[in-house]
Amino acid sequence: MKTAGDILSALFDERFVKKAKGYSKLFASWADITAKNGIAAAADHSRIKELDRGLLLIETDHPGWKQILQTRHTKLLNDFRMRFPELDITGISLMLGRGEFTPEEDPREEPSAQTAEGLASASTEDTAGEQPSQWGTLRGYDAIKDEAFKETLKRLEKTIADSEKNNRR
Repeated sequence: MKTAGDILSALFDERFVKKAKGYSKLFASWADITAKNGIAAAADHSRIKELDRGLLLIETDHPGWKQILQTRHTKLLNDFRMRFPELDITGISLMLGRGEFTPEEDPREEPSAQTAEGLASASTEDTAGEQPSQWGTLRGYDAIKDEAFKETLKRLEKTIADSEKNNRR
C-alpha cells in the first residue's frame, strides 16, 4: 500500500510543482494587474477562472465590470503576456458569473499554510518511509483540511492535465 508521501510525490513531481507555481502566480496576479491598469476595484468583482489552451477566462460578478475590463482588454493581455511568457497566453475572454464571489470560491484568497510546494517537500522529507505526522492515515486530497485550497488544487490539476493532453495532440 502506498503512503500519502508516495502519492504526493507522484502527484507533485518537479515538473508539476513548477507548472503549479506558474499557475498559482497567474491567479494571484489579478489584483496587481488590475491595479497597474487603473482598475484596482475590478479585482474585487472579478477573478481569473481558468487558463485553457492559451485563453485566459475572467469571470465578473456584474455586466458593468465586464464592460470596464473590456475597455482595458489589450493592456491586460499585454501585461499577462509580459509577466507570464511561459504560459503562452493568446487571449482574454470575459464572462459574467452568477453573482458575488464568496471567500470559499474566490481563488484570490490565499490558501492556509499549505501550498503545492509545501506539500511536495513534505512528501520528499519522508525518508524513513513513514507518513509525516500531519497526514495521519489520510491519503491524497483527503489530507488537506482547507476545502477551498483542496478545490483550488483539484482545478489546477485538471487544468494542467487538460493542457498537457492538448499539447500532445
